[in-house]
Amino acid sequence: MRVHFHGAAGEVTGSMHLVEAAGKRVLLDCGMSQGSREMEAANADPFPFDAGAIDALVVSHAHIDHVGRIPLLVKRGFRGPIFAQAATADLLPIMLMDSASLAESEAERFNRRRAHGEAEMQPLYTREDVADAMAQVRALPYDKRETILGGVDAAFRDAGHILGSSIVELWADGRKLVFSGDLGPKGTPILRDPTPIREADLVLMESTYGDRNHKERAETIAELGQILDDAWRDGGNVLIPAFAVGRSQELLYWFARHWDEWKLSRWTIFIDSPMAGKVVEVYGRHHELFDEDARRVWAERPNPFKLPNLRVTADVEESMAINRIERGAIVIAGSGMASGGRILHHLRYNLGRRGAHVVFVGYQGVGTLGRRLVDGARWVRIFGKDYRVNAAVHTVGGLSAHADQRGLLDWFGHFEPKPRLALVHGEDKAREALAGEIGERDGIEVVLARPGMALQA
Repeated sequence: MRVHFHGAAGEVTGSMHLVEAAGKRVLLDCGMSQGSREMEAANADPFPFDAGAIDALVVSHAHIDHVGRIPLLVKRGFRGPIFAQAATADLLPIMLMDSASLAESEAERFNRRRAHGEAEMQPLYTREDVADAMAQVRALPYDKRETILGGVDAAFRDAGHILGSSIVELWADGRKLVFSGDLGPKGTPILRDPTPIREADLVLMESTYGDRNHKERAETIAELGQILDDAWRDGGNVLIPAFAVGRSQELLYWFARHWDEWKLSRWTIFIDSPMAGKVVEVYGRHHELFDEDARRVWAERPNPFKLPNLRVTADVEESMAINRIERGAIVIAGSGMASGGRILHHLRYNLGRRGAHVVFVGYQGVGTLGRRLVDGARWVRIFGKDYRVNAAVHTVGGLSAHADQRGLLDWFGHFEPKPRLALVHGEDKAREALAGEIGERDGIEVVLARPGMALQA
């Protein structure tokens, strides 16, 4: 069994690892790079392997940085099965149709304005390409070992990151590979804790927050409540960049839990995302994946997805109307890194307002607008125009959907004896810190995966 690293190897984006085993080629994830313009442009580059020679694709979860290039893979010749946990399989068409729609719209805008003689822009893929890819998806449950190819078995275990997120176990050639996918922290609302795994020959583990520990969740939730109270006093709006799957649902959960304490009835809460209603429906079909606390909250009033002042905006006109509101609105919109999507329009209208508050509740990738704002930028450029940042900018780190250093150490600590370990999905600073801690504790050498590197299990 041999692993080739092609993405999320020194960065937190573009997850893609190729496993050669039993005479087969299995791709783990096929993610899109997100961040700077250069990184996103690289999504159109040729794959570092022949797409038509891949026998199967195994998907850890439905975030775009793990699945966003699947339609392109199919467009370029991949014809094998795509294995995903059942909830992930339900989320995939929602996520990818949205991605295709954005790509088509961007190409259309560019072509409308392009200079004479300038080449037309082609979308990375279209909604038709997504439909073709979805025909190859095969849904699997958690905790059941299945033969996915001759000589290759796989099983999904709950990763606790978003609905349907999976740790992948892969058996072939008498060896066992464990790919963590993205691991959630223990105690994440709605979701169950990551499943401990005890045996492996090689582990590929994410390391997003390998160099730090999150605030205690109770402290974080208190901080969020205080921000909302301050924002009401300041007479502004609250903007929360958040991905449509995972973080948006968690925020609604906390709003329901603290409905009276935070006086949320005085606000109008907007989920400004065409995807949101569809994602909510998927969550509704998979209550069996909720933890006990979430089941209890959903049975109470107000229901997190049916808050009396919640508005889910689908069309563009409704979204634009939000920008006429100068105070009293909580707006949750994508993208979570403010690298695109409707949140950009809300930032244009609110960043200059001294009473406005912008709350980041997840990781902000290098080169993104979100990263520039959390790093303290006083001016930012949006759609070619410069905007002064007068709004208060907050980072609420304890809501992360990724395990922190303590959580990663704990999860890896269950393996006995200790397997070979390669760290992926992390910037070097985070990976080096985590590698040092594991090396000191467990006495093993930790590999920092690089693009183009190969590793024998």
